[in-house]
Amino acid sequence: MATRTRRSQRRTEALSRERIVEAAVELLDAAGESGLTFRALTERLATGPGAIYWHVANKEELLGAATDAVVAAAVAVGPGAATATATATVTTAPATPATPPAGTTDSAAEAARAAQAVGSAAEVPQSPPEEPGTPGSAQDGVRLVALGLFDAIVRHPWLATQLATQLSRSPWGTVTPRIFESIGRRVSALDVPESSWFTVTSALVHYILGAAGQNAVNNASARTLAPGVDRAEFLDTVSTAWEELDPDEYPFTRAVAEQIRGHDDREQFLAGVDLVLAGITATHHR
Repeated sequence: MATRTRRSQRRTEALSRERIVEAAVELLDAAGESGLTFRALTERLATGPGAIYWHVANKEELLGAATDAVVAAAVAVGPGAATATATATVTTAPATPATPPAGTTDSAAEAARAAQAVGSAAEVPQSPPEEPGTPGSAQDGVRLVALGLFDAIVRHPWLATQLATQLSRSPWGTVTPRIFESIGRRVSALDVPESSWFTVTSALVHYILGAAGQNAVNNASARTLAPGVDRAEFLDTVSTAWEELDPDEYPFTRAVAEQIRGHDDREQFLAGVDLVLAGITATHHR
């Protein structure tokens, strides 16, 4: 009897909440939201549904936890980012009081493995060793967080939709505060009056998630192109079509048509972040 109990305890400890979320992210990456089912999850984890329900109550909670885990890794940039990513835990509240508490673990190895599945901090550029709290380091921090989120949305095609869902339907959850905190801390170091912190941070968040989300849609559309048609050919087609528009009705669109060819989505995204930061600096410069 004692041996059976010890085996049961080992299985419970091995199947932690972090491992379940890691497997959920893998399924989402492979098959999208429709592919994330508890049956597929139990098969991947080689366990029964009861063991999973001990940690997460339903699919909605699991989606929120997966989104939060990916975001936690994406915004963990700058000095100490690797430590922050490795120790980040999923804190989504249970859907019902009857759900047992999450079986988190203090094992650094397990947390690091979960963080690696959702995008390690090593994949995100590290911020320069500037004095924290200075406007320069704060702007660099905003850029790094923005790129971290942009790259995460590229790696995880399902993330853009889930971010929109979390921000609109569950702003009291962990995802929205995590994003606002990571950007807002840097905004507060940009000489922005406290009365404007929410507005300025919201503007940055809306641009970052909106532009990154649109890029994800573009990438998804590109994957449906006819065989043999690559991105460069697609952009050339768009550019040519714009150049042939009516010059009286679309003078501006025709003028920028050539710039579509060969542009870099990531550089364009970061240029937009810099424009927003320049506006913040010009508006709130002391």
